[in-house]
Amino acid sequence: MKKTISVVVPCYNEGSSIYQVRDRVRAVFEGELSRYDYELIYVDDYSTDNTRAEIEKVCSEDTRCRAVFNARNFGFHRNVFNSFFYASGDAVFMMFGDLQDPPEMLPQFVEKWEQGHQCVVGQRTGDTDTAFMRFMRGSYYRMIDTLSGKQHLHNMDGYGLYDREFINVLEQIREVEPYLKSVIEEYGMNLCVIPYEQKASGRGHSNFNFWKNYDFAMHGLTSSTKLLMRLATFIGLSVGALSFIYAMYVFIRKLIEWDSFPLGLASIMVAVTILGSVQLFFVGVLGEYILSINERVVSKPRVVISKKIGFDREIMNQETTDLDTVENKPEAAAEATGEE
Repeated sequence: MKKTISVVVPCYNEGSSIYQVRDRVRAVFEGELSRYDYELIYVDDYSTDNTRAEIEKVCSEDTRCRAVFNARNFGFHRNVFNSFFYASGDAVFMMFGDLQDPPEMLPQFVEKWEQGHQCVVGQRTGDTDTAFMRFMRGSYYRMIDTLSGKQHLHNMDGYGLYDREFINVLEQIREVEPYLKSVIEEYGMNLCVIPYEQKASGRGHSNFNFWKNYDFAMHGLTSSTKLLMRLATFIGLSVGALSFIYAMYVFIRKLIEWDSFPLGLASIMVAVTILGSVQLFFVGVLGEYILSINERVVSKPRVVISKKIGFDREIMNQETTDLDTVENKPEAAAEATGEE
C-alpha cells in the first residue's frame, strides 16, 4: 500500500493562486513522487475575496482536494497550527497559498524524511523585503538569541514536511495560540533544515502589515523567553536601591544645608522615586504570575470551523483524480470504487 502525504495549505485572500497550487502540487506527485498517494487540504481563515469560491470549485473537480473554512478570522498562528490536524497522511507537507514557498521542493523534503528525519523544514536564504525590513528582522533574531541564551531557527515560518509522529506530539499541545517555530525547536525530532530562496507573493503583496509583523514579533519574543519580564524585576530592584541611596543623600543634605532644596521638594522627589521603583518591581512580579497562570488555565477552541468539504470521500486513484472524469466514464468510476 502506498504511503500518503497530506499537503496542507493555510489560506487568506489567495483566490488568484488556488488552482496554481493544485496544478503544481499535482505535477510533483505525477512526476518525482508518483510512488506516493496524496491529499490537498486548503484551510481558509475567513478570506474576504473569492478564495472560498475558488476552493469550492477546485474541490468539486478534484477528489484529492479538500477544504476547511473557519467561521471567522482567527489569525495566522492559530490557523496554521490547527491546519496540521486535518491531515490523515503518513507525513504532512505545510506550504502557503501565496506560493512564495515552492511546492517543487517537496521531493527534497521527502528524501530527507525517508532518511529518518521527522521534521524537515525550509529556511529562507533570500527574500523580497526592503533593506530596512531585512535589517529589522536580523536585529530581531539577534535579540531573541541573546535574551533566550540559545540559537533559534531564523527565517522559518512552518514551510516543511512533518512526520505523523511529530503531528501526534502537536496534538498534545493545548495552547490556544502556540508559536510554531518554538514548538518545532523544542519538540522537532531529528530536525533537518533545507535552505531555499523565497519568491515574491503570488498576490503581489504581503498580508503582513506593520501591526501584524509587530504582533508576530512580540508573540515570538514572549514565547521564546521570559527574560523581558524578569528584567522589569531586576530594573525595579536596581532603581529601588538607587532611589534609597538618593533619598539618604537628600535627607542628609537637607539636615546639613536646610536651604539646599525648596520647601517640600525633597520629600516629593524621595516619594516619587521610591514609589516608582516599588511599582516597577511588583509589575515584574505580577508579570511572572500572569505568564505562569496563562500557560496553565487558558482553555478554549483554537479555531471554530464553519464548513468542511471532501472529508467524507475516499481519494481516487491518481489517474482518475478529476470528478468530471469519473462522472463521464462509468467504467472508470466502477474501477475507482471497486465495484464490478
